[in-house]
Amino acid sequence: MDVASMISVEDARAHVLAGLVPTAVEIVPLAEAAGRVTAADIVSRLTHPPQDVSAMDGYAVRAADADPRVVVGAAPAGHPWAGTMAEGQALRLFTGSVVPDGADAVVLQEDVDREGDRIVVRETTTVGQHIRRAGQDFAAGQVLVAAGHLLSPRQIGLVAAGNHAWVPVHRRPMVAILATGDEIVLPGDPVPSGGIVSSNSHALAGLVRACGGVPMMLPIAADDRATIAAGAAAAQGCDLLVTTGGASVGDHDLVADALSEQGLALDFWKIAMRPGKPLMHGRIGRLPLLGLPGNPVSAYICAVLFLKPAIERLSGLPGAASQPVSAVLTVGLKANDHRADHLRCTLTEADGVLMATPFKRQDSGMMRTLAAADGVILRAPHAPAVAAGETVSVLRLDAMGL
Repeated sequence: MDVASMISVEDARAHVLAGLVPTAVEIVPLAEAAGRVTAADIVSRLTHPPQDVSAMDGYAVRAADADPRVVVGAAPAGHPWAGTMAEGQALRLFTGSVVPDGADAVVLQEDVDREGDRIVVRETTTVGQHIRRAGQDFAAGQVLVAAGHLLSPRQIGLVAAGNHAWVPVHRRPMVAILATGDEIVLPGDPVPSGGIVSSNSHALAGLVRACGGVPMMLPIAADDRATIAAGAAAAQGCDLLVTTGGASVGDHDLVADALSEQGLALDFWKIAMRPGKPLMHGRIGRLPLLGLPGNPVSAYICAVLFLKPAIERLSGLPGAASQPVSAVLTVGLKANDHRADHLRCTLTEADGVLMATPFKRQDSGMMRTLAAADGVILRAPHAPAVAAGETVSVLRLDAMGL
């Protein structure tokens, strides 16, 4: 492709995802599997419940029998009764108790009058009431969680109920992060004249963790080819290399030049978006490269749009674009130009309606505004002016935990 041309956000995302494949499979303890992606179908090893059990505290009875009934014993959960219920008998049960042979209903303890070993049921009894049938939840051999599924805590409980202590999942992707630039220093280090504290590496490391990856923060690379190349060499063995800074076309934007000597095959380096036009993508041998802008807001917005789905694809998920929601503008917006715009905004609710208020200043160096944003208003290239009260699409950063 012509690297001098700008491509759309959608095309760029497709390019980034095209060459990525899920990481290798590993077997992990179930207790550590939440947030991981299944690498195979997880099939139940048993039927649940394994027998008919009581859904409530009460008495097992035969629905057709007349009162009074004689209580012949009790069967707490985990201690099934060995006999068979005969006409006119009842058995004290508790939630989870096995319903004995011969019984076909459970009556609630609060619906029963008991004197000694005899009970009278005050409510109508129907066959099957308050009984959880064997296999009502799932059967042995049934797929509980399909391959390629992100395990939530609820599904961890389901897999545990299916008698699995270990599960096959994709390894967490290892993402190397290389910040470049003579002017940047690590947080806590002395800041020289003309210098600036690097926020990109830490923000991106947090995003990588939130998306299920494992960040590896490399030392800051100065603006010289050898240092940048050494940083990239340290990322070999990772699943993805992310650089920040040096992705544009200035005299000191050396990342592409430095990495071309390491075998970089450049795919694209300009996207029709704001913020974040200078975004670079390619490969150094088998190592995918995502070169983000140096401006911290630009880098983060690009990470949400491109790094997040890349990590998801590597983790075994499809890596689809995050789905926007609709919100009502509180202020008007002018017509957009030829680039897709991503306006940081706050979100509030009024009478159940989501309201979006863009920040007045959208400077790509303003980290405080980014940190205060609840979402990003999406504006297509050449979008017409929008008046207050009209609806726009918003990516909810707060809902994504980003």
